[in-house]
Amino acid sequence: MLQQMAYGQKNEEIAETLFISENTGKTHVRRSFQKCQAQDRIQAVVFAIRNGIVK
Repeated sequence: MLQQMAYGQKNEEIAETLFISENTGKTHVRRSFQKCQAQDRIQAVVFAIRNGIVK
């Protein structure tokens, strides 16, 4: 999820890439925010980069 967000993909694009429904994708994105203690995509991506999850 975080990698796809870092690439700038929207929820619909992430769902297509991962072969899941858009609703499932939204749930995963929301849970990613919670795990990173982020309030939005930017904070989540910054967290991922700083922690070496995404290059």
